[in-house]
Amino acid sequence: MVLSLFSRNRQREVQSFVLNLINNHCPDLHIGGEELRLESRINLTVVVLVVPIKDGQPRIDECLVTVSKEFSNTGLSLVLAEPFSLDEVILGFQRRGSTTFLRAKAKHLSPMGAGFFQLGFKLLEVLATDAYPELETLADRF
Repeated sequence: MVLSLFSRNRQREVQSFVLNLINNHCPDLHIGGEELRLESRINLTVVVLVVPIKDGQPRIDECLVTVSKEFSNTGLSLVLAEPFSLDEVILGFQRRGSTTFLRAKAKHLSPMGAGFFQLGFKLLEVLATDAYPELETLADRF
């Protein structure tokens, strides 16, 4: 009997932790906030190809693949394993068998803990497929 009593307490601790974690990270459930946002965020994890732009040119040799954390109607944030210094990038998204590229500008870099970082971007424009022909070779990485 005593063992089952402790098991229930452990289960409640687990449930309490998970509920607290969800409440503090889900924008639909979050009450109050650390910052005032003019637009809502949607948690969405998709694979994203990141191509840095330096001196106006995409640096194909420096590209990386990561995942998104959340989206708004004008931006998104990515999860990075190290604090890359990215100012302007081209982001590639795989959708319906083709890749769409968008130009974006970095807005903030925030530590998430355990060596991970959240890098927020403002999305500037959808790029025409012929804007940077060298990007076509990257579509195969998805």
